[in-house]
Amino acid sequence: MDMLIAPSILSADFSDLGRELGRVPNADLVHVDVMDNHFVPNMTLGLPVVRRLVEVSDRPVDVHLMIEDPDRWAPGFAEAGAASVTFHAEATSAPVRLARQLRDLGCRAGVALRPASPVEPFLDLLAEIDMVLVMTVEPGFGGQSFIEGTLPKVRRTRAAIDAGGHDVWVQVDGGVDPGTIGRVAQAGANVFVAGSAVYGTDDPAAAVDELRRLARSAVAD
Repeated sequence: MDMLIAPSILSADFSDLGRELGRVPNADLVHVDVMDNHFVPNMTLGLPVVRRLVEVSDRPVDVHLMIEDPDRWAPGFAEAGAASVTFHAEATSAPVRLARQLRDLGCRAGVALRPASPVEPFLDLLAEIDMVLVMTVEPGFGGQSFIEGTLPKVRRTRAAIDAGGHDVWVQVDGGVDPGTIGRVAQAGANVFVAGSAVYGTDDPAAAVDELRRLARSAVAD
């Protein structure tokens, strides 16, 4: 299981996203947060910008929808060419139907969980999804501190995936930096969203390499 680093453009310079993508050529994914100011108290960017990012990025685009009614809106992001689309468990009314629709459109389907949301209702549905995103901060804003209490959820998720023999990624998002990535890697995560820990540095590409090294080292010990 390799360790995948997904820099979040939420922490990048929105005035020149094309250039910002070019600063992380070694990223495994480019993470794009879509917020609607309803599901979370913040608004970012929407489908037209994501479509353009897909066109100019040489890295797969990983879309995280923090929006109401993803059952209606999520398929459009798959049609735009996103490599993966993750919707929130708390916002969907038909998660299996939506995941199947996203897969039929050719992208990976992910389910995201707020820090206080239990993963157990979804453990019997792991065959229907490609990724579980465990939020390690409250969704809506970048730069928050990592919530240590989310680590047991990451462990339970990984244990269920391994026990069932599922090919499902475990992604973490929020407060991932050189001081925390080792612990979440040891807990079972293999996809790490990092915003300020990448774009807040003088050399984002070097930061990506260092985060990947730390994650790999943590599971090799």
